[in-house]
Amino acid sequence: MKIILAKSAGFCFGVKRAVDTVYQQVLLNHGKIYTYGPIIHNEEVVRDLEEKGVCVVETREQLKECKDGTVIIRSHGVGKEIYNLLKENQISYVDATCPFVRKIHQIVEQYSREDYHVVIIGNENHPEVEGIKGWSSNLDATTVISTPQEAENFLLKDGKKACIVSQTTFNNKKFQELVEILQKKGYDIIVLNTICNATQERQAEAKEISRQVDAMIVVGGKNSSNTQKLFEICKKECENTCYIQTLEDLDLSKLRSINSVGITAGASTPNKIIEEVQKNVRNEF
Repeated sequence: MKIILAKSAGFCFGVKRAVDTVYQQVLLNHGKIYTYGPIIHNEEVVRDLEEKGVCVVETREQLKECKDGTVIIRSHGVGKEIYNLLKENQISYVDATCPFVRKIHQIVEQYSREDYHVVIIGNENHPEVEGIKGWSSNLDATTVISTPQEAENFLLKDGKKACIVSQTTFNNKKFQELVEILQKKGYDIIVLNTICNATQERQAEAKEISRQVDAMIVVGGKNSSNTQKLFEICKKECENTCYIQTLEDLDLSKLRSINSVGITAGASTPNKIIEEVQKNVRNEF
């Protein structure tokens, strides 16, 4: 059987940087270590860190109780109010926000201050988008759009200008489609495509591989936004596409009577899991 493994599969720069930051803090052993939310959307990594004593806190109230240790801000980033909370409560923290996400924070902060209506294209409930919104100085002039219908319904006050940014892991094709709908309205709009290059390359490669194979395996955490988008892209090109978190989820019976398999993985999937999947598929066939 022919197996094609995507070169872009696995940790992106921002995720690797965040995960390495936590493990480095574990080795330093300077008291308790907390992450505000899971450091990445991969249950295997989060479980391993918990076994090493890293505690995940989910709410602002829990965050206020972390004075006995160090809080690590995850790769998704957080809103400005979280930094203020940490400083006001004199809580030690290490910022592992992806630099590409941090750039969006700066853009939103700047343009909202200049009285632009900020449009964020992405999933409103995703922590990255929640963090991006948290850098706008005017939430009443900040809108999150994820569907064509929401783009069609968007209205801008007379004379108001808009700045459009994107969640770093959003589907590039969908981003372009939504921007086109907004531009047709004739508004004064600045478009800043902030989808990171690694995401665009990963999506393009997944699409290309899916067109060449009989079956496609997408590996990643169930809560990983970028992995879900990879699955959607692959499914459109290859009907026989499966989404798994680890090797245990792989049903090899679905790969019978085929000649080629493609494998890709989300930005928060450790190489160890990808290698296990690839090795098992190769050994079985």
